[in-house]
Amino acid sequence: MPRMLLDPAKEAVQVWLRCLLDWASRGFVPSVDTVSARLGRVLVVEDDLGISTQLVRGLIRAGYETGSVTTGSAALDWPAPDVVLLDLGLPDIDGVEVCRRLRTACDAAIIVVTARGEETDRVLALDEGADDYLVKPFGLNELLARIRAVLRRRGQITTSQVLHHGILTVDLRTHKVTVVDRNVALTPKEFAILECLASDPGRVVSRQEVLERAWDEHWYGPTKVLDVHMAALRRKLGTPGLIETVYGHGFRLADPESVPAQGPARPPAPASAGAAAGGPATAGHTGAAPVRARRPRRP
Repeated sequence: MPRMLLDPAKEAVQVWLRCLLDWASRGFVPSVDTVSARLGRVLVVEDDLGISTQLVRGLIRAGYETGSVTTGSAALDWPAPDVVLLDLGLPDIDGVEVCRRLRTACDAAIIVVTARGEETDRVLALDEGADDYLVKPFGLNELLARIRAVLRRRGQITTSQVLHHGILTVDLRTHKVTVVDRNVALTPKEFAILECLASDPGRVVSRQEVLERAWDEHWYGPTKVLDVHMAALRRKLGTPGLIETVYGHGFRLADPESVPAQGPARPPAPASAGAAAGGPATAGHTGAAPVRARRPRRP
């Protein structure tokens, strides 16, 4: 299988789209989205196209370079990725056997994602080389956290986990956010919203995509909850215009050149104690006009 499928250039997309039918006949279902490999390469091994499509879409949005296959033999022929998401119920080879062969052939991190939840299945897969085991159904945020964890354990988290956008810095590993040199403490939801915007600065992110990334892809609650968290996030960042609202479409991070380089404005210095107590104003302090003495009355 050509390596270009894991790192396609935009100009090559049309070429390998023409080969789609040939690949599909061999069990390959490549994603046509071209993304950078700043976080790592993930291979989804899943014969259910509905589940596979949702996983690929979520992983691409999260910044991972993602490929997808539907059979065990296709997974074994694929160039070694950084992470393999492996279903056990494959049509040609049992998933545990695929796990064993992958562990022998490469050092990719293997996360089993399956509906088999029995302890014996977990123990067998982990003993055959799986790094983690996740039972369906599961949330996208939990899956992303487990991917980060296995990459961290294998020493594959790089400095690209720190996102920079003008005066804003977002550390995806430590969840540390700074504006200029000021640390900003965010709640998990606020950080998830900011991560969604900072992972592709300048791109307009729809409200639905933010809800899927920060809450859950099956979120059916009121969307006003996003407005509440967005207002709190903007207030904590303290920089007007850093997060723009594109009415009718969603949100995006503003162009760094349009955001004040000095960062959030500092509050004015308090008045001196003497002025506050009604005493004379200090040099440079503009106080109220002095009270004139009253003229004595004529007898």
